[in-house]
Amino acid sequence: MRQYVLLIAFSFVTSYLLTPVVRSFGARFVSSQKLRDRDQHSNPIVKFGGLAMIGALLAGLWVASRLEFFDAIFRNNSPIMGIVFALVVIVVLGIADDLYDLKWYVKFIGQLGIGAIIAQSGIVIKALPVGTWSIDSPVMQYLVTIGLIVLTMNAINFSDGLDGLAAGLTAIGAATFFLYSYVLATHVSAADYANLAALLCAILLGACLGFLPHNFNPANIFMGETGVLALGLILSVSTVVVTGDVQGLEAYRFRNVPAYMPMALPLVIIFFPALDLLLSVIRRLSKRRSPFAPDSMHIHHRMLAQGHSVRKSVLLLYLWALLVAAGVVLIAFIPLQVMIPLFALLLIGAGLLTWWPLVSKRYASLTERLRHR
Repeated sequence: MRQYVLLIAFSFVTSYLLTPVVRSFGARFVSSQKLRDRDQHSNPIVKFGGLAMIGALLAGLWVASRLEFFDAIFRNNSPIMGIVFALVVIVVLGIADDLYDLKWYVKFIGQLGIGAIIAQSGIVIKALPVGTWSIDSPVMQYLVTIGLIVLTMNAINFSDGLDGLAAGLTAIGAATFFLYSYVLATHVSAADYANLAALLCAILLGACLGFLPHNFNPANIFMGETGVLALGLILSVSTVVVTGDVQGLEAYRFRNVPAYMPMALPLVIIFFPALDLLLSVIRRLSKRRSPFAPDSMHIHHRMLAQGHSVRKSVLLLYLWALLVAAGVVLIAFIPLQVMIPLFALLLIGAGLLTWWPLVSKRYASLTERLRHR
């Protein structure tokens, strides 16, 4: 665990220190940015913060390659090189989009290309941890892997609407998935439990936490397209890698962990971004618009409309993400008879905090009407 803690700390410091450098570099491009109707800030802000996080991710991988504990991971460097190459492509695609606002289909083609790079490097989904369901066709392995990567990228992208929201949600997801991957790795091999998924989640967690102080409301820098694509990439690649670990367990599985955990947990981590993505696509198609056309009807926009401040909206979404993700993991360690009522109480509390402005407004309106009768 000490090696992982070191990586988290290193990527945190690197991201934290690189972000002001990137902000100074990007300041020269701010004057050309135009505010959009859905933007929540009144002045243009540097959108290249993702470069600092990518720098922290690459630096974290370099440090890990120098640690003896991770030798097994870097012995076959094809997957690592695939990740590095994909991050380089993300830098090019992301900067181009932030500067020139690329068409949605150009970005989509770029995302498919990024997914293909990962699949070509050997990181593919070969089995789903449900019974003995395996994916034997190489073509299907590629398609499912690319689909998951593109889905996660867009889910994270759709959550990037308020200061600190995408980075915070990803940090929660990375922390949760890191703990799961780490424990799983110790069961796969007690002698050598260096694990690529845990490694990626550790440096991703540090990179997000280091960026958050600069990005939390009031933000002085945004992560931009480079950031959301990089976060989605690392989170989805971690998911793909873990399915291979579960396949390696064969007969032995976690006694208290559902067999479907590696498939369910990533979906839980991006539950709200993915739900937002689904609702957005349905909403736009119903209006005969492109599913990629931007609007201001996302979940976080609705919370602002209810009366929450930007900070409170973000913190509430953090709370929901933490409850859902932690609930799925803790079910492996806490008896159901304790977990279910505890989780129910926490959900009720989170619900009251979330919808209280709306409830209080309706209560005040009802009271006012009764008073005038």
